[in-house]
Amino acid sequence: MSKRDFYDILGVQRGAQDQEIKSAFRKLAKKYHPDANADEDAELRFKEINTAYEVLKDPQKRAAYDQFGHAAFDGSMGGRGGPGGGFGPDFASSMSDIFDDLFGEFMGGRRGGGGPRSRTGRERGADLRYNMEISLSEAYTGKTAEIRVPTSVACETCSGTGAKPNTKPVACPTCAGLGKVRASQGFFTIERTCPSCHGRGEIIQDPCTSCGGSGRTTKERTLSVNIPAGVEDGTRIRLAGEGEAGLRGGPSGDLYIFLSITPHAFFQRDGADIFCRVPISMTTAALGGQIEVPTVAGSKKRVKIPEGTESGKQFRLKGEGMSVLRSKVMGDMYIQVEVETPKNLTRRQRELLEEFRAQSGDETSPESHGFFARVKEFFDGKAG
Repeated sequence: MSKRDFYDILGVQRGAQDQEIKSAFRKLAKKYHPDANADEDAELRFKEINTAYEVLKDPQKRAAYDQFGHAAFDGSMGGRGGPGGGFGPDFASSMSDIFDDLFGEFMGGRRGGGGPRSRTGRERGADLRYNMEISLSEAYTGKTAEIRVPTSVACETCSGTGAKPNTKPVACPTCAGLGKVRASQGFFTIERTCPSCHGRGEIIQDPCTSCGGSGRTTKERTLSVNIPAGVEDGTRIRLAGEGEAGLRGGPSGDLYIFLSITPHAFFQRDGADIFCRVPISMTTAALGGQIEVPTVAGSKKRVKIPEGTESGKQFRLKGEGMSVLRSKVMGDMYIQVEVETPKNLTRRQRELLEEFRAQSGDETSPESHGFFARVKEFFDGKAG
């Protein structure tokens, strides 16, 4: 039976570029891979695709095929080193990179990837989190805080190598220091983590007695943390290299400080602005006056209350709010007054208020008079 044309197998034109051929092969290989396709002829189709790609990806083989066709590899021209039914002696090696690319997620990832573990066995340490609570005043001014963090540090006895002093780790004999081993299954080459060194590429024959071969020990450290002015609730500060020590001399992880700001007794924060609710007496609201209020900076400010101030009125103190992170800009402070109704009146106070009510008219409480006048009109119109 005549053999199919390699270009037809991959579905490309004879003048196709190398990248086009590779893309066509990838698409077909994924479709007909025996692990992904249960059809009976999937394996034969997959072999046929690989045979075509083995020839067309190689410039010399492709040139020979373009000139002589299948005769360039079937032995009729005395040639050697052809595909040999689709799989030459270097098939496993040449296909390894393709399978790494196509099925990397199923085969343990691509080789040489930038994971946390290197072939020397030096693993990056884990990142750590530290929760810190500060006051609103400390968030306003900033501060330098001392914290104590229990974490893993490099073993002082073995300097983080995990081996006894005057010794060192040796290359794993199972994987020759690669951290991975390959096993052939038919025409596939499967790569997996070395079972002897667990992917580190080296083994320790004489472990350090202080750390048991891990290269790190647990210790409490004292660190200085600079908290800038203007930080907000939930701000994260990163201390590079202050996390858990790496395994066997690997780089340390990072330490992340998560800030939370304790609620203030009478200040509420909204970004860079500060809000403060201040109760005032009915007489101050009616007659006017001055009140003294605190600021987040710790100073005192006088606020003038105009005559006839109503409850809910806000007064703005420019520049008396929070610091803005990494800026010289300051927020504002807003004083919201709440008029307090008199309670627990003495007899004399009641008499004065009764006298005041008797002498009050529409001009004294215009809003109240206007509202009830409209209510009366509403019911009169309804009755009519």
